[in-house]
Amino acid sequence: MIDGQPYIVVEYEHQKYGRGSATIRLRIKNLKTGAAVDRTFKGKEVLEDADIEFGKAQFLYKRGNNFVFMDSTTFEQTEIPGEQMGGAAKFIKEGQTYDLMLIDGKPQTVKLPPKVVLKVTEAEPGIRGDSAQSPNKKATLETGAVIQVPLFVKASDSIRINTETGEYVERV
Repeated sequence: MIDGQPYIVVEYEHQKYGRGSATIRLRIKNLKTGAAVDRTFKGKEVLEDADIEFGKAQFLYKRGNNFVFMDSTTFEQTEIPGEQMGGAAKFIKEGQTYDLMLIDGKPQTVKLPPKVVLKVTEAEPGIRGDSAQSPNKKATLETGAVIQVPLFVKASDSIRINTETGEYVERV
């Protein structure tokens, strides 16, 4: 917690100089607004822990720009605005169960697994001998996301995707 707002550390760098005290440079992201900022702290500063919990919820559908989830135990439905979902919105699949990040008991975003399997709905045709220009082509996934895939991937293939980088991993 910084200035009463919950943050998550995206990058950090510990700097120790010969005589002076250590400093820690952080790139942090506000969990409520999604804004990323750079902050520097002295080695002795103490930050308050945010009250963060995780709960299982099933993704039901998308209503406008909001994502509707249902708690697996209470069957209560909650909506999360698309702006709070960040990059996770591209890989959320209907009917799947995900970990919801709860801050002060309110759902804020989804914690995705490191890799997910999705079906390719559209893929540009791979032209033989075209590997000199670019060994990749664009493909549209069942969630609507567009990513780069190798030339041999075609529509109706299932592929594994790294959710942190948004890159193709392998064909399943």
